[in-house]
This record gives sequence, C-alpha cells and structure tokens, in this order.
Amino acid sequence: MAHIIHRLDIGGMENGLVNLINHMPADRFRHAIICMTDYTDFRRRLQRDDVSLHALHKREGKDPRVHLRLWRLLRRLQPDIVHTRNFGTLEAQVTAALAGVRARVHGEHGWDVGDLDGTRDRNRRLRRLVRPLVGHYIALSQHQKGYLREAIAVPAARLSHIFNGVDTGRFAPPREGFVSPLPQAFRDPGTFVIGSVMRMQAVKAPQDLARAFVALRELLPEAFPRLRLVMIGDGPLRAEVVQFLEQAGVADQAWLPGAREDVADCLRALDLFVLPSLAEGICNTILEAMATGLPVVATDVGGNPDLVQPGVTGALVPAGDPDAMARALMAYPADPARTAREGQAARARAEAAFSMEAMVTGYMAVYDRVLARR
Repeated sequence: MAHIIHRLDIGGMENGLVNLINHMPADRFRHAIICMTDYTDFRRRLQRDDVSLHALHKREGKDPRVHLRLWRLLRRLQPDIVHTRNFGTLEAQVTAALAGVRARVHGEHGWDVGDLDGTRDRNRRLRRLVRPLVGHYIALSQHQKGYLREAIAVPAARLSHIFNGVDTGRFAPPREGFVSPLPQAFRDPGTFVIGSVMRMQAVKAPQDLARAFVALRELLPEAFPRLRLVMIGDGPLRAEVVQFLEQAGVADQAWLPGAREDVADCLRALDLFVLPSLAEGICNTILEAMATGLPVVATDVGGNPDLVQPGVTGALVPAGDPDAMARALMAYPADPARTAREGQAARARAEAAFSMEAMVTGYMAVYDRVLARR
C-alpha cells in the first residue's frame, strides 16, 4: 500500500497516518509512504521497520515533473492500493491511475488556509474532475463528509466517515508522582495553565489565542496574575506570537518552547486546552487533550463540533473572534468543579468513541472494499 502525502512532518494528519500504520496488523499490509516534498525526523515515530519512505522533492508551485517521478516510483513499487490525503495530493490520483494502480482511496483530513470551507471554484472543479478516478473517499469529519456528498456529488456508497483514534494509554490524566515539564513559574500552587498544541501557521490562528489570553487581563483583573499560557509547537508565526506577548507585557506568563517530544506530559501539566483554528478536520490534539482529561475550548469549525460537546466536555466559540474565546476561557479559572467535571467527561468520551481499534477497523474495511472491487 502506498500512502501519498505532501510532507512527513509534525502535524495532525501525519500523526494519524503513523498511528494507523503502527496499529495495523503487520501481516495484512506492507506500507510505503511517498512524500511529494520530503520527510523529517518525524519518521522515527514509525514503530515498524518494514515501511519504506520516498521523497519526490517537489518544487514550490507547479512542478509537472514530480508526477513523472511519482509515476516511475509507482510502476516500480506496484502497490495494490494508493491512498492520497488532502487536496494537495489529489492530482496524484491521476498519476496513480496512469501507473496502473486500480484500487485508489482519497482522504480529506482538513482544509487549506486558502480555501477554508471548500468553496474556491478552482479547487471544487478539480475535485469534481478527479472524482471518477477515486475508488473510495474517507472523510474525517461530518462536515467534510457532507461537503463531499453535496458539493462534489460523491456517491454515498463510495464515501466513509472515520474518526481519528487516540492512544488513551499514552494520553491519560497524570498519575501520582507526575513531574510537570513546564517551567517552575508554571507549577506554582494556585496557577491555572491554559494551553494548546499546534503548528503555528495561519490556519491554526495562534495569534487569536494570544490575543484572547491578553484580553483576560481586563476580564479577570484579580485572577490574571495567576494565569499562564502554554503554546507548544513551531511554525512561521511563532516569532510573531512571541513578539506580541512581549509587547503586551505578559511574556513572563507565557511559555512557547517550540516543538516538543514530550507532548503527552505537557498536556498533563495543563488545566484547560484551547484550539483557535480557522478550519479543522478531526483534530488529533483535541482528541489527545480529551484523553488526558482536559476540558476543551475550540472554534466552531470543521470537525470540532464532532468532538467537543458544549457544556459537557468544553465549549465552542466562533472562529476568528479572540474576544469570544476570552469570554469562554474566563469561566474556567474561577470554577474548578466545572473544569474537573468537563475534563472527566472528555476522558470518558475519548475512551468510548475515539479508540485506536475503531479507527484501524474502519480503514481496513475501506481497503478490503476497494480491493474487492478491483
């Protein structure tokens, strides 16, 4: 099986792919990951030594020759199935068909910052043009499933909805003896830690979370000195967010360490998880936060409403509205009972509805279906 992605690096879609490969029965499929650009040390998260990695080094913008390289690679690998992911690799469905791969799957995991809801005419036309070549579609959120069904006219028989799974053993509430990896000032008694894990790029809107945190200074003047902000992750907007927090005079209450390998421990050190994205599929970090036992405040976009139940496991707020986010956040530091109650409900929902086993079973059912049709 060949999985075609843009780049193997830190990210929700990439994390889901690695989880899928790590948890699939080794005797059912061999895997190749084909990166249209390149791969990074993120590949070390693969726990199988029989997965081959391939980088096609696509140039920025249009690069027709990359499809010739992809065609040659597919002819050499001769995979039984090709699985492309997200709009950026959709054109590879054409190349796979020309290379003679007869079982083809496409997954929609999230939206691009240039097309937050799939309404861009050019993108929609390409999706419709390629549709006859895709044997089966997988949508991670109900929002994307509805879009594919209604806007792209994908037949119901060729469309599945599969939630990402979360490792509820690795991502779990802190146990006795847990030592927080956060700086000492973030571990002092009485502090309330608001945090997020994201790639700091435009679609994730990290600036909105920073602005919401600063807005809490006016909304909670007495409590604000004990509030802390943690933003785990790297990306092109990280320096801008750091500068904003410094200029706002709250840099000593914020920790932005960049990418971390100990995300599970970082989550265990939080009191509240926040996701300010402008668009989402099914967000792995929300699932990981829920499994850790954290209430979640997230924007009301994409697949977030599939995960967060307002008043039960957290709150939903409009995207692009830091003031609305701040108003949602201010309810938690003063209400430890609500924070604990919603965190416990989030953990229970993660265990019941978003298991790794259910995800793997769903993907294997799709793969078996397209192989049978082939």
